[in-house]
Amino acid sequence: MNVNRVDLNLLVYLDALLRERNVTQAANQLNLSQPAMSNGLRRLRELFDDPLLVRTSEGMTPTERALELEPVVREVLTSIDRAVQPRSEFEPGDAQRVFRIMASDYAEATLFPTVLVKLRELAPGITLDIMTPSDVSFLDVERGKVDMVINRFDSMPQSFHQIHLWNDTFTCVLNANHPLLDEFTLQNYLSSDHVWVSKTGMGVGVGVNPDDVQRLGWVDSALDKLGEKRQIRVFTRHYQAAMTLAEQNDLIVTIPTRAAQLKRDNPRVVLRDPPLEIPPLELKMAWSPLLQHNPANRWLRKLITDTARELDGQAPTP
Repeated sequence: MNVNRVDLNLLVYLDALLRERNVTQAANQLNLSQPAMSNGLRRLRELFDDPLLVRTSEGMTPTERALELEPVVREVLTSIDRAVQPRSEFEPGDAQRVFRIMASDYAEATLFPTVLVKLRELAPGITLDIMTPSDVSFLDVERGKVDMVINRFDSMPQSFHQIHLWNDTFTCVLNANHPLLDEFTLQNYLSSDHVWVSKTGMGVGVGVNPDDVQRLGWVDSALDKLGEKRQIRVFTRHYQAAMTLAEQNDLIVTIPTRAAQLKRDNPRVVLRDPPLEIPPLELKMAWSPLLQHNPANRWLRKLITDTARELDGQAPTP
């Protein structure tokens, strides 16, 4: 193949087609008409002498040649993007833009209040669109449709960049009149009813199986190692809702300490150390390789990371 025949736009088209696996969606992503994208696919097939995408019962399926090309094309486009980025640094004070960030309500409540204070001072023209984990898929992040994601992740695509923000311990939240406050032992903990709360990773969730201990997370895995199991009466994905349930009922909520600390001045609840050892959770931030060298994204990632480091120095205690 003569490199002079290669139109850079065709590589952009191919990258979009391999991401979307759909001509119409790829056209929409690049703000092209469908006929223009179809013509681009025709030219790509001629260039590589391969169908590249074949229509099957599952939609447009990439050929073996297309799968070989996918990482190469992405690396080429990422390198070009890095090369053409402006040399001047991002000017936050003059910026007028929206950052879309996926964050659990745990991260939103514990990290973002301080982040927002800094943004109001340093970059008053920036708007945050904070999305829930159920709003976002790994594919959305890979395509750069979401600037960054902040949560606990059991797994993550190897292509994503990520950084550790902080570790957190666990704390129990109980009604101030809970009958077991004076004797908060493991035996009494197990005899009580509990609220389970978690939303790890991203994507639309599915119903919880109370018997699937490994998928229930940190608290129940720790209990399982002791040969014990708690009685979960409510499953929720929202930390604020869980703490409200603890405030109004005799249910015990075991959640990350930084979230529990939001209720420390509430006279209707009491915070207690769990009566068992629970491994700490890890909060991470991740983003697409497409945005790794983007000056605006770099600036915001550093602001969030620095803020997390500062807050991490203020060790939370029950």
